[in-house]
Amino acid sequence: MPARPTLSKRFLAALAVVGVIAIAGLALALYGKSGAAGNQAAGECSAAVQKSAALTPLAKGEVAGLRFLKAPRPAPVIEFDGPDGPLTLASFKGRTVLFNLWATWCVPCRTEMPSLDRLQSNLGGDHFNVLALNMDTRNVEKIPQWLSDNQIKALTLYTDQQGKAFQSLRKEGLVTGLPTTLLVDDTGCLLAELSGPADWSGADAIAAIKAAMVR
Repeated sequence: MPARPTLSKRFLAALAVVGVIAIAGLALALYGKSGAAGNQAAGECSAAVQKSAALTPLAKGEVAGLRFLKAPRPAPVIEFDGPDGPLTLASFKGRTVLFNLWATWCVPCRTEMPSLDRLQSNLGGDHFNVLALNMDTRNVEKIPQWLSDNQIKALTLYTDQQGKAFQSLRKEGLVTGLPTTLLVDDTGCLLAELSGPADWSGADAIAAIKAAMVR
C-alpha cells in the first residue's frame, strides 16, 4: 500500500496551485488592461485604416519612401513652441498635418525646406498645414535670419530648443535622424512616416497629401 503524503508535501502542493492561480490572475489582469488600451487606440483611428490602405499606392516617385501604417494610431503627444506660445500636435486637430523635424545644421533638411515652403504656400489653410518643427538647440536667434536668407516665407517658425519632440518620437520608433516627416490626418491619427528628405512640392507628394485630406 503506497505511503500517504506527509503534511509538508500536501502543503507544498497546495501552495504551488495557489501560485499558479495567482500568476494566471495577474496575467489576465495585465492582458485585459493592455488589450483595452490597444482596442481603444485602434478604435480612435479605425476610420483611418481604410484611408491608409487606399493611400499606400501613392507612395511613389518623389515620396516613394513614405511608409503608410497598416494600423494607424493616435499621433504622439508632442509639445513645442509657436509664435504665440506653447502648442501640441493636438492643437492642429481638424487639419491634415505634415509634421516635419528639421534643423539648420542638417544639410538634407536645408535642401528640402524650400519644397515644404512651396507646399504650405500651395495647400496650406483651414484643412492642411505644414508644421516644420526646428530642432536647433544652439544659436536659435539665427533661425529667423536663416529662413529669411533662404526665402522661406510661407512656413511658420515652430521650435523645440530642448529636443523633447525628437526624444518622444525616438521612444516610439518613429525617428532615428533628421529630417523626419509624419503625416497626420484631421482626426489626429498617424497615417504615414518618412525618414530622409523628399520633394514635397512635387506632383507625387501633392497627390498623396490631397488624397489624405479627403474626409
